[in-house]
Amino acid sequence: QVQLVESGGGLVQAGGSLRLSCAASGLTFSAYHMGWFRQAPGKAREFVATISVTGGTYYKYSVKGRFTISRDNAKNTVYLQMSSLKPEDTAVYYCAANRYYSTSAGDYDYWGQGTQVTVSS
Repeated sequence: QVQLVESGGGLVQAGGSLRLSCAASGLTFSAYHMGWFRQAPGKAREFVATISVTGGTYYKYSVKGRFTISRDNAKNTVYLQMSSLKPEDTAVYYCAANRYYSTSAGDYDYWGQGTQVTVSS
């Protein structure tokens, strides 16, 4: 079965950096567009970034220039490099896989369990 396993979350001070990883198995990784989403307490899950099968990227406006999504098809892994972190970036971060390029969570077929990112002020 398809599994997406996130790692790399943690507690960081404002202005710091973290790199999230998402290892995929059970699917043809190179055929899937990959996305990162996040959900803060009491808020809806929101789009953060996506990378297409050809490497094209798209970001939520508030993270553009601070976050970078990338993928390594040889390792079946997608990454989210986060820099200049702000307290409002605090959330559970999820990776997701989709056969169609989309920024809508409802379009994604497979999800990881999430990893907590906490940014202290």
